[in-house]
Amino acid sequence: MERTLILVKPDAMQRGLAFEVLRRLEARGLKPVAVRMLQADEAISSKHYAEHVGKPFYAGLIEYITSAPIIAAVFEGTDAVAAARQTLGATRPTEAAPGTIRHDFGLEIGRNLVHGSANLDDAAREIGIWFEGQAPIDWKRATDAWVFEG
Repeated sequence: MERTLILVKPDAMQRGLAFEVLRRLEARGLKPVAVRMLQADEAISSKHYAEHVGKPFYAGLIEYITSAPIIAAVFEGTDAVAAARQTLGATRPTEAAPGTIRHDFGLEIGRNLVHGSANLDDAAREIGIWFEGQAPIDWKRATDAWVFEG
């Protein structure tokens, strides 16, 4: 099973959409194995967005992600990275498919509600940043046999 990181960003928190985001991922069949609400600070945010250091939008990105509490969550499932990204929709909400989180609730790329890991390497790195020293919980849902084959 794959694991992926999801961040419910400040705009989703401010708009009361945090649990709708998490609900949709869980309804898709992805299983939450770690969840925490926190106020991101500059130290953790700069680790997460390290690849953007020096870009013109970097300072605004850090200011935005630290502007309100966020929810960091680890979801597990078959092809979890791809399934989560498909559920979230394209990064630019106006290009996201109908029925995705970003299409249904977003308009601008800078307020696109949620982050999802781009690939397995990013997922492992990001989970390590947001859940340092905290192991995800291995557990079985009663419905897992109806979601996952084998």
